[in-house]
Amino acid sequence: MARTLIGTVLWQELGWQPSPGQEQLLLDLQDQLRQWNGRVNLTRLVEDDDFWIAQVFDSLWPLVPLLQSAAAQEPLRLIDVGTGGGFPGLALAIAFPQAQLTLVDSVGRKVDAVRAMAEALGLGKRVSLRCERIERTGQQQACRGQFDWALARAVASAPVVAEYLVPLLQPQGRALLYRGQWSASDQGDLDAALAPLKAATERCLARELPGGRGVRHALVVQPLAPCPRTYPRAVGVPAKQPLGVRRSSGD
Repeated sequence: MARTLIGTVLWQELGWQPSPGQEQLLLDLQDQLRQWNGRVNLTRLVEDDDFWIAQVFDSLWPLVPLLQSAAAQEPLRLIDVGTGGGFPGLALAIAFPQAQLTLVDSVGRKVDAVRAMAEALGLGKRVSLRCERIERTGQQQACRGQFDWALARAVASAPVVAEYLVPLLQPQGRALLYRGQWSASDQGDLDAALAPLKAATERCLARELPGGRGVRHALVVQPLAPCPRTYPRAVGVPAKQPLGVRRSSGD
């Protein structure tokens, strides 16, 4: 009874109500995460509010308008870059029942665990895993320019993440950058990075997570023109030389 009550309050706060089947899948996902976390150490956010607020709620809140629209039932293509323990990717696969999800991570043991969790949840036909660096993913024909939404949560600085995500978008697609604190300076850095990528910030979303979990921001980025083939640059270069960052003559 307590779990049901907590769930109801949580969904009211989120502004989206999963079906009973979706809610059960989220419970099953928590169980899978418990099992695999003991073997692979995927995340410390497994129990109680750590799971329901810091994982599930935080994965879904920027996409609530989409979840409330008819598009939630369409065969969208989403890619989760740096999926780690499967978030936001697996939560989104449950929330968007017709979507195809691609989850990317460079750590093989995490990819294997998330693939096994997706299979156990019956999501194997809609969730595919790629074990590779995202710089390579962005240059692959199967992924470049293919996605309605490209997302990254807790991966790197915003300019670096922008270079990872924008090349993956189809012309009407959107990139979603999950951030914690966000300032005018951060926005300036992101805007400078987006210019060579032929993209721009469409909007900045903000909300406070329940349970005193702090303020979160989400940046929605839209492509303005085809992303130049130069991007993403070679493995490691985006992180070492972020776009839009001025380098001193001594560097």
